[in-house]
Amino acid sequence: MNEQRIPLKQLNPAQESVVRDATQAAIAPDTSRVGPGRRVSLNFALSLESGEDIENNLQDAPLNCVIGDGSLLPGFEAAMHGMCAGEGLDVVLAPEQAFGMPNEDNVQRFPLYRFPPDMELSKGLMLSFDGKGDYSQTGVVRDFDARYVTVDFNHPLAGRALRFRVRLHAVE
Repeated sequence: MNEQRIPLKQLNPAQESVVRDATQAAIAPDTSRVGPGRRVSLNFALSLESGEDIENNLQDAPLNCVIGDGSLLPGFEAAMHGMCAGEGLDVVLAPEQAFGMPNEDNVQRFPLYRFPPDMELSKGLMLSFDGKGDYSQTGVVRDFDARYVTVDFNHPLAGRALRFRVRLHAVE
């Protein structure tokens, strides 16, 4: 293909403006829309499909975070991708877009003697297990008997579809 190039100085001022704007749009990402690295200010509510609120800051001060910094789940960020300040969203996210599906490898069975003798175990009890360094892992007692305690380390909302509502106040 034979391509003819026209030096920018041969364009009239109106043509220069169009070329300049198009070039800038191609080079500079749209900073007015939600995308990786953008600082956002938002209010949100997270609930089960049944309507039971899990977390709701719609009536509170907005949350400020940077997209991709780990403050929000990747599925929430993906749902907001491309939104502009002033927009809202109300969407139901599949478990894979929220906290994932439960993984049976995350269910562990421990001998009862590894727990303090005065601990009152009950199904649903949340426990924190210390790991190496400052690392700790939260688990939920799924079951127990006279010899073993079964602890589920999956997120409590794993396997659940979630309703995500958001009001976007600012994108920087």
